[in-house]
Amino acid sequence: MSGPEESTRDLVRRTALRMFREQGFAGTTMRAVAAEAGVATGVAYYWFGSKADLVQELYLDVNEDHARRAAGAVDGETGLGARLRALWHAGLDAFEPYHDLGSELVAVAIRPGAAESPFSRASDATARLSRDLHAQAVEGARVPAALRDELPYLLWLAWLGVTLFWVHDASPGQRRTRALVDGAAPLLARVVRLAGLPGVRSVVDDVVRLAGQVRA
Repeated sequence: MSGPEESTRDLVRRTALRMFREQGFAGTTMRAVAAEAGVATGVAYYWFGSKADLVQELYLDVNEDHARRAAGAVDGETGLGARLRALWHAGLDAFEPYHDLGSELVAVAIRPGAAESPFSRASDATARLSRDLHAQAVEGARVPAALRDELPYLLWLAWLGVTLFWVHDASPGQRRTRALVDGAAPLLARVVRLAGLPGVRSVVDDVVRLAGQVRA
């Protein structure tokens, strides 16, 4: 797909992302996006079947920005704690323009079966991108072999928890979330190192087994 058709799709997409930032979730309707983009409402629906599809575009855009920001920051670090800290700060930087939108999206995404949920099938591409970022952070660090395969998924779950904390963080610049990342990243790295001790192996096996069951 190229030419005028691609330009129209991109126009609708860019308009929706800007309106999400400026007017929030409720204020960004398909009709309003079409009007702002200067196209017929039917044209907007032709490219995006619902507002949920535009939310997925937002998720993908923000996570691709996260990946770009993380590339240089994470590569310069060696320890898991430092790599995780760099990755998560890069994510907060990418998410920052959408902080006011966050609480609205959480309220929508928490509904059972919601396409906006990070665990939904519609969110597979974005979730996979985020998990891949965590896998890259793990690859460059020393991690017990028994935990290596499941660790990116477990760290991604921890990142979702950080994101939820960030949504509700009203401190200037979300400094409380920044402090959480600064403290949690090295703490998680220490826990991972402990997982390599012989006496902890059975616990690690249980954690890996549980993670596999949750993902099945």
